[in-house]
Amino acid sequence: MSPAICLGLRELGVSVVCIDARQAHQSLKAMKANKTDPHDAAGLAQLARTGFYKEVHVKSQAAHGVRSVITARSHLVKARVGLDNTIRGICATFGYRPGPGQGKAFLARIMEAVHIPGLGEAIAALLTVRATLVEQIKEMDRRLRLIASQSQACELLMSIPGVGVQTSAAFAAAVDEAGRFRQSRSAGAYFGLVPKRHQSGEIDWTGRITKQGDGTVRKLLYEAANSILSRCQETFALKTWAMKIVKRRGFKKARVALARRLAVIMHAMLRDGTLFQA
Repeated sequence: MSPAICLGLRELGVSVVCIDARQAHQSLKAMKANKTDPHDAAGLAQLARTGFYKEVHVKSQAAHGVRSVITARSHLVKARVGLDNTIRGICATFGYRPGPGQGKAFLARIMEAVHIPGLGEAIAALLTVRATLVEQIKEMDRRLRLIASQSQACELLMSIPGVGVQTSAAFAAAVDEAGRFRQSRSAGAYFGLVPKRHQSGEIDWTGRITKQGDGTVRKLLYEAANSILSRCQETFALKTWAMKIVKRRGFKKARVALARRLAVIMHAMLRDGTLFQA
């Protein structure tokens, strides 16, 4: 409830600082052996007195509203996929395989199995719930398109080939205020798209990406990078750069590198208010 509490106190004119919970947790573990409410209160007071804390940005209520729509849509899609897999599993028990897909062809193949004794009732119940889920997913899509049409930030970001309504809305909501990053390249690290590094004495190794920050935005950036590499027909400098990485390191690492570059470019576009220049 920290966003609601923090925003509410600021509306009342109270100066509030929201600190990084992970850093505070590690600091409190080092201070006291036993975790109790008095120890936590004393530890937080010590952090405030010494200034040994990291302040985090509290997103605006509008940004949280956009993120709630994207989160709701994601859970609805996950539920719909779960129902489809359940239908396939039930049909397989009766020796019928409806095959892949999720559209009208899939539903038509499912309806062919309704006449099988013991299967029709179960399929009918699942399809009724599925139809409701599909309708609500469409409603969330309409809501996202409306949000994007009313947002100048989304219009700027959608000028990038491969970046659509959901990616632009999620990125703009996650950044919230472009000015809070001093450098655009920090956006790549903010969404966990930079390599993890461990250094201690003679040990110094670089691993896979950190995967810190907003996982939904990171996933959407990866999908946008995949769209640029595999679906976009036009040729521009960013795609040419990524294709060179494909030849050296393969598609998977090229997608990650392009996702990180997209995060940097998109933040710079929000900061400067400029369109994408191919």
